[in-house]
Amino acid sequence: MRIRALVLAASGAVALSALAVPSAQAATAGPAVTFSALKVNAGKNIVVGPTATVTVSATYTVTKPASLSASSFQTGPVLYRGATLGTTSDDILFGDDEGTCTASSSTVLKCSAKIQFRPKGSDETSDLVSSEAGSWKLGALAVNVSDEALTWQGNLGTAKLQRKATLTTDASPEPVKKGKTITVTGKLSRANWDTNKNAGYSTQPVKLQFKKSGSTTWSTLKTIKTSTTGALKTTVKATADGSFRYVFAGTTTTSPVNSAADYIDVR
Repeated sequence: MRIRALVLAASGAVALSALAVPSAQAATAGPAVTFSALKVNAGKNIVVGPTATVTVSATYTVTKPASLSASSFQTGPVLYRGATLGTTSDDILFGDDEGTCTASSSTVLKCSAKIQFRPKGSDETSDLVSSEAGSWKLGALAVNVSDEALTWQGNLGTAKLQRKATLTTDASPEPVKKGKTITVTGKLSRANWDTNKNAGYSTQPVKLQFKKSGSTTWSTLKTIKTSTTGALKTTVKATADGSFRYVFAGTTTTSPVNSAADYIDVR
């Protein structure tokens, strides 16, 4: 993926790109600040579908010397992969704008920012490809307004960036006589950020569950695996009126999902 530019409103707009960051950092020391309590999307997984941009909030705390003016620097959250955060990081996702900070004391700022996640090809600023789903590290960046010098801080936590899953269930025939065979089909798919479409998710364990009519409890009947195209198919005996559904627990790269329930009338 390309390193997304972080646009900061200094004296004009400063775009921190793969080329601009190293030269800016080499100039002088960055702001004498430290970051803590960084949370992205309130600590929840970030789930992105095949086309739509997903915007999440980040909150964090900045600690600074009392003598350092809050207006002399700007900050923003960073997601990265690799051992360390800095100019040599291969994959970096910056926030889409600088953080908005409020002073809670002469040395502490409470800040928030927005980060957008855009599947490849969704618009001219897209930056996600499917291979980048999974765990990312969290960090933050501060920039001097006067000379654009940088302060990086990594190892502030982790976040999971996941491809959104979809799941279907279809039980037939309907109605069905008690004791006869019910065939339950379905399909597990997930967002492909490279093609902006959903694609079948192969060889994944999926639970078939049943809820008897009048009950509020789902019971797991069996676990089966999807085919190479994400398809699901199994059979059960008709015992009572009720609903079937498939349930996928998710993976590091893909969100969990429950299908809609399909009701069967047993006669």
